[in-house]
Amino acid sequence: MISLASGYGNFAVPGVALEAVNEALLRAQEQGAPLSVSPAAGLSELREALAQRYRRRGAAGVAAGQVLVTAGAKTGLFALLSEMLTAGDEVLLPTPNWFGFHDLVRRAGGELRPLPLAATDNYVLRPDELRRAITPATRLLILSNPNNPTGRVYSRAEWAAILAVTADFPQLWVLSDEIYEGISFGPEPVTTLLALPGSHQRHVVVSGFSKSLALAGWGVGCLVAPLPLAQAVAARLFSTGVAVPVPAQLAALAATQHAEAIGAALCAQLLPNRALMLRALAALPGAPAVAAPEGTYYVFADFTRFLATDMPPEAASAQLVRQLAAAGVEVVDGATCGAPGCVRLSYAVPTNDLRLALAQVRSALLPVAV
Repeated sequence: MISLASGYGNFAVPGVALEAVNEALLRAQEQGAPLSVSPAAGLSELREALAQRYRRRGAAGVAAGQVLVTAGAKTGLFALLSEMLTAGDEVLLPTPNWFGFHDLVRRAGGELRPLPLAATDNYVLRPDELRRAITPATRLLILSNPNNPTGRVYSRAEWAAILAVTADFPQLWVLSDEIYEGISFGPEPVTTLLALPGSHQRHVVVSGFSKSLALAGWGVGCLVAPLPLAQAVAARLFSTGVAVPVPAQLAALAATQHAEAIGAALCAQLLPNRALMLRALAALPGAPAVAAPEGTYYVFADFTRFLATDMPPEAASAQLVRQLAAAGVEVVDGATCGAPGCVRLSYAVPTNDLRLALAQVRSALLPVAV
């Protein structure tokens, strides 16, 4: 079985991160001392380095006190949602989107409401559609930029148009999941929400180090929020868990200080596989003409033309995924992301594995191709 379903890439740990950790461990060994314990909000030097990086990306007002270091991005998301939501609050989620948001919102006490977007226009979020979707109960709008699973990147102009709508709703927060921001193939760097003017200071960002900075397995995430909310989340983290271990934070600090170089190296590593996957999918019978994803290391392939027509879309989508698994390829069912009949395929795998997997996908689909 070849997995194209994993959310983690086959990236080597950055050398600068390993060096930073090795130095800290060697120092502890030489001194015969225990490892230090971080404050719940994270090491001050890492929080400041992250704030500096956001300022370099155009977020002039971000201060270290607004930045928290969390045990992975998911922990930060749940802590944020738990502080922000109360019973009956709606969370508006343009879909397709990461399947994990559903359970996080539910467990935090909110009610997730999807806002379906269309592949035919490259998942544009139209301001008029957004305005119609917002209700008095809508407390939070979540966007992923770049989007998981589609790879869609929202430009600064698109952000501005979206925020022109949300600014008219003083009860509404906007959360941007930017964990893939360094995996981008477009002409411009990914715009962070924090670089846009923040009406009512109701903008928050969640990110992490496992995707764009090749620190999968180290369990480090981060978030940036207005200071009162950041302080409330920090108190929650202190009461409910432990701080991220210092060695992992030192690895994250080194990666942050070399983020642009690490991201560029990952993109260079991914480019050949990206081209290979896009060519293979375009060669399938009836392949729709779609825009190449600008970000992440996924392609969200539209396989609706291969679905069985005698069952509901979700059931047919699950059957298609089982069919691909029987052929030796594991994929993410697009139904879990709000798009039955699509599948999320990762190309952050060894090239030989990818070639074999794509050949197996083709052989599995062609007998039922239209």
